[in-house]
Amino acid sequence: MIPALLLILALLGTPLFIVIAASALYGFHQGEIDLSVVIIEIYRLVETPVLVAIPLFTLAGYLLSHTQASSRLVNLVDALFGWLPGGLALVALAACAMFTALTGASGVTIIALGALLYPALIKGGYAERFSLGLITSSGSLGLLFPPSIALILYGVIVQQVGVGAPVSIDELFVAGIAPGLLMLLLLGSWCVFHSPAMEKKPSDWQTIRKAVYLARWEIPIPFVVLGGIYGGVLAISEAAAALLLYVLVVSLFVLREIRPRQLSEIMHEAMVLIGGVLIILAVSLASTNYMVDAQIPQKLLAFVREYVDSKLTFLILLNLFLLMLGMMLDIFSALVIIVPLILPMAVSYGVHPVHLGIIFLANMQIGYFTPPVGMNLFIASFRFNRPVMELYRASIPFMFIMMLAVLIITYWPTLSLFAISQ
Repeated sequence: MIPALLLILALLGTPLFIVIAASALYGFHQGEIDLSVVIIEIYRLVETPVLVAIPLFTLAGYLLSHTQASSRLVNLVDALFGWLPGGLALVALAACAMFTALTGASGVTIIALGALLYPALIKGGYAERFSLGLITSSGSLGLLFPPSIALILYGVIVQQVGVGAPVSIDELFVAGIAPGLLMLLLLGSWCVFHSPAMEKKPSDWQTIRKAVYLARWEIPIPFVVLGGIYGGVLAISEAAAALLLYVLVVSLFVLREIRPRQLSEIMHEAMVLIGGVLIILAVSLASTNYMVDAQIPQKLLAFVREYVDSKLTFLILLNLFLLMLGMMLDIFSALVIIVPLILPMAVSYGVHPVHLGIIFLANMQIGYFTPPVGMNLFIASFRFNRPVMELYRASIPFMFIMMLAVLIITYWPTLSLFAISQ
């Protein structure tokens, strides 16, 4: 009766954290376990050192989205690569990947960069449908590139679950680079193939110098984050704090694109998102604790083992499941709810936890714009004032290309694990 009631509440739009917390409390109550265990789990999460990086990176991304950083990045990439065949489309791919990696939100990328890229693509001779599909699908690129919030969150969850080989955030950052570049390469090849004859401009060193000068405050960002982390100077949380301080100083005092009175509003936007993610994560860990006590992962594994006897079949089914999941849940909810369930199964089939994380996020990238209910389809429909059916048709070629990339990522684990000690 109670599980059915919780399902009805979820379908009626009850906040996800309430449904998860209620299910955990009910499970512990049925098992006659002290309900204070839920509070203990929340406290255990608070003690996670790397957790502080998530709100810091998120706030830095939100600050960047309220400046002209997006237009400067687009101009820089255009100046560097616009002369290539299909250069304008390659600019759109690279700019979207960079912006999503920094902000952690694909919808923000479509809204922030769509106004710049869509008119430029049309003016450059690209077909309207191709341009719409490119921007809609590119909005989720960047989730595999550091300092992606999704990568950090996956790492936190895996560390809390404690199944399989130990996983560090540094390893996840490295593991996502090659698969992310593969996706960019395949999509870029498609863009070059569709390059209009009229679109090609010679390289202009003066334009490049001007673009580099205008973006001089954005160019150091990856060096602040990645250089600090892999140079051994900064921990993940310290790199996040350094990035936030850098963005604050530049946007408030150097470029003055954000007024001090705007800070409270921007912080409110960012913290509403992060507050939602963290409270879902906290109650999900409590729910995971109950599932472990009730041996639900083991029972689920036994059920799957009864019908699936090979790693190959498991990975095929995993990809199909994650693709459907990406259409229905946002990436943060999917991570905290599903990873504790599938991680033990994946490890039992010989899948490294780092590789599983890359497979998970790669599938979620596609789910964002997969018909019929991919979130980015509706964001793009609103942003460009186009019927959502038109966005369906425009996104399908890009969806199949990304699926090819996911298959390569899935069945070529070395692409993700080349720098990971096995």
